[in-house]
Amino acid sequence: MRLYVNIDHVATVREARRTDEPDPLRAAELAERGGADGITVHLREDRRHIQDADVRALARRLGTVLNLELAASPAIVRIAAGVKPHQVPENRREITTEGGLDLARGGRRLQGAVRRLQDAGIRVSLFIDPTRDAVARAADLGVPAVELHTGRYAHGWRRGDAALRQLRDAAARAKKLGLAVHAGHGLTYQNVRPVAAIPELEELNIGHSIVSNALYWGLEDAVRRMRKLVDDARE
Repeated sequence: MRLYVNIDHVATVREARRTDEPDPLRAAELAERGGADGITVHLREDRRHIQDADVRALARRLGTVLNLELAASPAIVRIAAGVKPHQVPENRREITTEGGLDLARGGRRLQGAVRRLQDAGIRVSLFIDPTRDAVARAADLGVPAVELHTGRYAHGWRRGDAALRQLRDAAARAKKLGLAVHAGHGLTYQNVRPVAAIPELEELNIGHSIVSNALYWGLEDAVRRMRKLVDDARE
């Protein structure tokens, strides 16, 4: 299974002082050394953490893969089309991404963004809630992959298995429809293993927990520890 490390909150610390450190590019290099298969960043419309220059620097310098989460807005889609990373369109303004894309309401706008990205040769993945309806709508849009939002599981995993069962069902359904299946949001060192063990999942995107624990362990070791948990779950 691929482990992509989200380094947004390295930039959050930098932007708190509007200075030049910590450097997301340096963080990405350490994450790669720790075993990350790729680096995820989210270019938000308000540029609260990752900046355009960060995206361009990462695209030039990464030794692995750049996975760019973005809003399906024309300005940001235009930037993505020029950088050509992996994509996860997103269109929200919360502190973090509290739910998947609303494919029923935003279908036409999203379809245009998907088409432009695909025309630029970019692989598009849609960040969706783990429901049968969302999976079916994503398949209808013709994307090759979906990322299942794991927030409900992450917030309630201690209280029962319902959210985990929902993730398993959505992953199986997506795979049956020919979609590659990724997952992320709120996954930690304590709750990642049951999700990593879902056989249809090919990729996890994890950021906040890794960056938080990097304050104690260092970023390279924090990634290495998460890498081991994910790999052990697959065995």
